[in-house]
Amino acid sequence: MGKTSYTKFKGSQSLRQRLLLSTFSSTPILVEDIRADETWPGLRPHEVSFLRLLEKVCDDCVVEINETGTKLKYKPGIVMGGRNLIHDCGLGRSIGYFLEPLLLLGLFAKKPLSIRLKGITNDRKDPSVDTFQSTALPILKRFGVPSEGLTLKIESRGVPPLGGGEVVLSIPTVQNLNAVTWTDEGMVQKIRGVTFSTRVSSQFEMSMIYSARGIFNRLLPDVHIFTDHKSGPQAGNSPGYGISLVAKTTSGCCISADTSVSHARGEETDELEESEKKELSPPEDVGVQIASVLLGEIEQGGVVDSTHQGLLFLLCALCPQDVSKVRVGKLSPHGIETLRNIRDVLGVKFDIKPDPSTGTVILKCVGCGLRNLSRKIS
Repeated sequence: MGKTSYTKFKGSQSLRQRLLLSTFSSTPILVEDIRADETWPGLRPHEVSFLRLLEKVCDDCVVEINETGTKLKYKPGIVMGGRNLIHDCGLGRSIGYFLEPLLLLGLFAKKPLSIRLKGITNDRKDPSVDTFQSTALPILKRFGVPSEGLTLKIESRGVPPLGGGEVVLSIPTVQNLNAVTWTDEGMVQKIRGVTFSTRVSSQFEMSMIYSARGIFNRLLPDVHIFTDHKSGPQAGNSPGYGISLVAKTTSGCCISADTSVSHARGEETDELEESEKKELSPPEDVGVQIASVLLGEIEQGGVVDSTHQGLLFLLCALCPQDVSKVRVGKLSPHGIETLRNIRDVLGVKFDIKPDPSTGTVILKCVGCGLRNLSRKIS
């Protein structure tokens, strides 16, 4: 048994992505100086929770954390998948934080993955579970992931600070992904959306829909926004409301935007008592604001919106050794960070060319040729 050689990283940024890429490339990684200079040094609860989740879906992975939590050694194992797994995501980050890596891990697992995630379904930091349903799953289908067995079911909702939501995610396994040439964004054909409300009046949803439609109906006639009012145990433990919108184009692209309104988590405010007193923004304003955000995303161009750039680049990098070509709007900071991590861990470099006529960027890469070796070739 030789000495393990670790790829070294510093700092806490994009830890989740580094762990994900490390698992795919079977590269052990060592992350040092994780918030070493902060008042509360080390890993945050949601990062530890993500490591626990990796241990659940993988076999034989080794995680070592030092006493202060500022240094982490991770030796990846084999992604096993499995049925009826349960994971509590905690209240630090929403379920959306855990879903993106899980979607990719599940595809290359030994068995199809089915997992129940508990925690916060909608918040302002991460993409909501509705956006995953409407946008992330169709992106996967572009890369040759079969529709059968790819589902995300929202059983109950939970918003900060107390959560209480539950979703069930099922992912089929694939032999390998298909390389794509996806540069035609098309024209916006229809807008779909869903609003939710928990432990508040369902009238809030009507106000959001009314104000959002007030903006969209001037531009196109086909706008449908559905309501999802939860009560009783399905409403989670905190009051809140929100909206998730998706614009579907003639070429089948989905551009999305979402937001939610609820009381802040304890650590985000100086005093919890003050957060109780804070007024939440009215639903009319939320509707107008999210409609404007969606129009801004459409204006930027590209086949995906800025929150899904990271997922798109990861899928391109994990393709067989064939050229993938995609068009995105302005590169988001998360997208740029993803490109750097892909280069560092997988060794896949993207060729980036701005397209001045449309203000978009065209990226090309040759995939790393990842295959699911544990799946039998039928």
